[in-house]
Amino acid sequence: MPPASRCLTRRTTPTPTLAFAVPEALVSSRPVFLSTSSLSFSWPDGTGVLDGLDLTVGPGRTGLVGVNGSGKSTLLKLLAGELAPTSGTVRTSGEIGHLPQDPALDTGLRVDGILGIARKRAALHAVEAGDPAEEHFAVIGDDWDVEERARAVLDRVGLGGIGLDRTVGEVSGGESVLLRLAALLLARPDVLLLDEPTNSLDLYARSRLYEALEGWSGVLVVVSHDRELLERVDRIADLREGGVSWYGGPWSAYQEALAAEQEAAQRMVRAAEADVQRQRRELSDAGMRLARRRRYAQKSFENKAVPKVVAHARRGEAQVSAGKYRALHANRLAEARERLDAAVEAVRDDDGIRVELPRTSVPPGREVLRLRNLELRYGARVAGEFEVRGPERIALAGRNGAGKTTLLRTIAGELAPVAGEAEVLVPLRFLPQRLDVLDESLSIVENVGRFAPGASGNTIRARLARFLFRGARAEQPVGTLSGGERFRATLAALLLAEPAPQLLLLDEPTNNLDLASVRELTAALDAYEGALVVASHDLAFLESLGITRRLLLDGTLRPTSAEELRAVLEDPSAVE
Repeated sequence: MPPASRCLTRRTTPTPTLAFAVPEALVSSRPVFLSTSSLSFSWPDGTGVLDGLDLTVGPGRTGLVGVNGSGKSTLLKLLAGELAPTSGTVRTSGEIGHLPQDPALDTGLRVDGILGIARKRAALHAVEAGDPAEEHFAVIGDDWDVEERARAVLDRVGLGGIGLDRTVGEVSGGESVLLRLAALLLARPDVLLLDEPTNSLDLYARSRLYEALEGWSGVLVVVSHDRELLERVDRIADLREGGVSWYGGPWSAYQEALAAEQEAAQRMVRAAEADVQRQRRELSDAGMRLARRRRYAQKSFENKAVPKVVAHARRGEAQVSAGKYRALHANRLAEARERLDAAVEAVRDDDGIRVELPRTSVPPGREVLRLRNLELRYGARVAGEFEVRGPERIALAGRNGAGKTTLLRTIAGELAPVAGEAEVLVPLRFLPQRLDVLDESLSIVENVGRFAPGASGNTIRARLARFLFRGARAEQPVGTLSGGERFRATLAALLLAEPAPQLLLLDEPTNNLDLASVRELTAALDAYEGALVVASHDLAFLESLGITRRLLLDGTLRPTSAEELRAVLEDPSAVE
């Protein structure tokens, strides 16, 4: 397998600014760019992702969009040098910073390691302890205030309460994303590759990120389903069926251009269909003319209206002439069909997931969940007794790090409480934020089979088809799936589990989903008849679910109003 051709230039990291803003790219006479040539990539099992992709990206902000599974995350990893192409080349100039879609899978990493200052801190502490070894001074260089600057940066991004010695396992999903972003901004790369950077971020943190990226003057490629973020890019690159189509302007301009394209494509389909029908009629007419000429020639021969030689000649000429005429129209019909096929291919028909949740009705008075004097890890608590009854739909809000995920994991039985009790009284399923419940070495079918051991293989495959895993795609190893595909596989495994869940806990369920899949998920949850607890920063998604009760976690769990929930999502400091 040929290695990627790379042109990386390393340079000394300058002193970072303390504000949460992307610093201006270093002025250089050399151009900064990304490019691929005939780039192809397949997973070890032979699953193809990209095939012969040619791409060039220059300075500015590029939004990379496409349906789930089109290869967006894989392309970013290839550009960052984290994957080697099966064939073709990747060329880059400048230093690259990459934020992957799931940046906090290694829960043992420490904050200082994420920020890239662990060695300097260790050397600094050694010198402060009286060790005068020369290598310590070489590591420190001029960064004697590295800890103070790091804490200042964390404070500016809203993570001032996080110590440098804490591990990723002790922070929320949103906080881990902010940590990785802070590290990239401190490094000041020429090229920034961001994969779903707003996943798990509350609206306030998202607004800070938006402001930061608006000042970026290097090369920025961002994969996102966040429409507000995509409104801040300079251009859209649409990755579809192995090729990239470019659209100038932000998301709204892309949507307008795409709508115009699709309207024109639909017109072409209608025109091509009409042409096919016309050519069929003309072909039929040609056949009728041929039959009439044959009958006329035969009748002339039988009636001896003309000499036998002449009659034979006329019959032969009629057959040849009509045959040519029919062949002409047959060719025209074939060409019309080809034009119709081409027109149909230009019309997008992107599938969305078809989720059918178990119809497990919960009576209004039935107790589903009971929490008593619950104290969670990292400080949050539920004072007194808290109950969920019947098919309630509860929105759980709070700032990043407030403990929403910890509360859901405690209810699901994944974490033991510090004190108190969490009692679940019905079958429960938990869709986690980090999507780590599947075995990556097993196929999708095998994973679902672990949750539903009583279901036959054919039954599982039939159900997986509604999650867009049809045929051989259901046999893919989970480790080869994109973020959106992994979400669908996880959702399928949990919802097809036995027994069917009467209580669903969802932690940021719209992360990694394209907009069509969000609509399908919303429709599916609308039909669900059990109890639902959803932690999400997507206000539009929450409002679409018919929420019956809103809870705010800000040290303690308490009821909140729709107005306060919106205020908290837009500015978490409103609860302090």
